[in-house]
Amino acid sequence: MEAKAIARYVRVTPRKADQVLQLIRGKRVDQVTEILDFTPKMVAKVIGKVLHSAVANAVAMEGKINIEHLRVKRAVADSGPTMKRFLPRAQGRATPLLKRTCHITIVVEGDTLIETPVTARRARRAPAETAPAEEPASPKRAPRKKAAAKSKSKSKEA
Repeated sequence: MEAKAIARYVRVTPRKADQVLQLIRGKRVDQVTEILDFTPKMVAKVIGKVLHSAVANAVAMEGKINIEHLRVKRAVADSGPTMKRFLPRAQGRATPLLKRTCHITIVVEGDTLIETPVTARRARRAPAETAPAEEPASPKRAPRKKAAAKSKSKSKEA
């Protein structure tokens, strides 16, 4: 089950937004909210709102869902339109200013079934009672003879 949320025309550069999005990719939603709360970037607050919206969309789609099992599957900052402005400079010149925007997309995924947490680490492993699987036989090749043939032909020519 997937749910996504998009914030469009966010007035921050995609590069700056991607720095924060790299921190949250693949992590659980409860960890991500803590990370975003303590990230000292302006865009972290916007990303937190988008994440909250994605979680709300997941709850609306599935009804009753365990939020602890939700993970950030995809977090992307695509570039949006660029506003072009000019800054006056000396001797009648002008310097262009590019005010970039971005579209922030967050996709969360989770299990629809509520699972019981397993406490022991070894309990997660499958039992080793089954017979070991046979390895597929790989075709054996004859050793290369090209290099040896080239060196013999060069010695005959000389």
